[in-house]
Amino acid sequence: MELAVLFGTFIFLLLIGTPVAFCLGVSSFATVLYLGLPPLVVFQRLNSGVSVFALMAIPFFIYAGDLMVRGDIARRLVGLAGAMVGHLRGGLGQVNILASVMFGGVSGSAAADASAVGGLMVPQMKARGYGADYAVNITVTSSIIALLLPPSHNMIIYSISAGGRLSIADLFTAGILPGLLLALSLMFTAFWVAKKRGYPTEAFPGWRMVGTLFVSAVPGLILIAIIFGGVRSGVFTASESSNIAVVYALAVTLLVYRSLPWDQFVAATLGAVRTTAMVLLVIGCAAAFGWLLAYLKVPTMIVGFMKDFSDNPLVIMLMINVSLLILGTFMDMSPLIVITTPIFLPVAMAYGVDPIHFGVILILNLGIGLCTPPVGAVLFVGCAVGKISIWESMKTIWPFYGAAVFTLMLVTYIPAVSLWLPAQFR
Repeated sequence: MELAVLFGTFIFLLLIGTPVAFCLGVSSFATVLYLGLPPLVVFQRLNSGVSVFALMAIPFFIYAGDLMVRGDIARRLVGLAGAMVGHLRGGLGQVNILASVMFGGVSGSAAADASAVGGLMVPQMKARGYGADYAVNITVTSSIIALLLPPSHNMIIYSISAGGRLSIADLFTAGILPGLLLALSLMFTAFWVAKKRGYPTEAFPGWRMVGTLFVSAVPGLILIAIIFGGVRSGVFTASESSNIAVVYALAVTLLVYRSLPWDQFVAATLGAVRTTAMVLLVIGCAAAFGWLLAYLKVPTMIVGFMKDFSDNPLVIMLMINVSLLILGTFMDMSPLIVITTPIFLPVAMAYGVDPIHFGVILILNLGIGLCTPPVGAVLFVGCAVGKISIWESMKTIWPFYGAAVFTLMLVTYIPAVSLWLPAQFR
């Protein structure tokens, strides 16, 4: 009955449009009252959920990404990507994907990627005769590459949700090859769809122009090296690197590019504050919800159910992936990481799955959920940028979904895709 109160309250509030943070908090509070526990428990768990030092990295990475979005970094990265791959079939689609890889390594945010890169690329693609749905579908699906690359703050949330014992440097490193593999899969798909629709290529501008654009984009690209190299080498922690990223972003946008006016600086600061407040409220409420799941022994019950269903690790991981894909259609990513990690990580580890490997699976899986209605935040951003309806996008997005799911299966069943690179640094 306790689980009925917990999940029943949560689902009811979600269906009537209550923000997910309040769904988590109110359902936890109602369940605690039903159990006869002190209501103060919810607030203690909420407070402990956000009182984690490693979480300090999140607001600063968000802030650095926002500064980069508003400081002309995206335009320079798109220009470099255009010179490198614009001559391939479906040229501007290929540019969109490569630009997402570059910008994702700066922002670590799928929504920021869809907004910044999409804002530049979608109008150009429509003006050159590309279908609006093609432009939006590429923008939406390629933006989730950012979730796998440093400085993905979702990797930090996963590390904390797993008990704070996992190396953030290993998680950052483990996501690189899967992120590049996803980009490659999407580029093949974009090529195939472009060839089928007869979309054009762009003229190759020559190596001199590639070099010029590379030099212009170098200050932005250096941030990737600072974040990854510093954390991976142990020179500074993830929290320290986030502070360095903000200082560097300000230096580049104010002193090198001189492209951040005062009003945009204020907007970036306020935007980072709002985003951080929302993320931390969700994390805190999800921590209370997750504690109740552990108190009611939900992970133990799920492990028992799955063991009764099958002893085959391949089947178990398929069940976990399907469950996460379904959950991702109606919940946002941050609360799902906090809620599902304590549930599914013990199951995966019971079948020999490395927790670093599982983290990459989880992030990629829930990233696909960001592109899926009815609560696909990145899908909404892409459709707003492209000025088309969700339905128009959904009718033709399936090949790109297929590429993302194909990558997910490779990452799930070939652990070396995630674990080989971290092993090289040990």
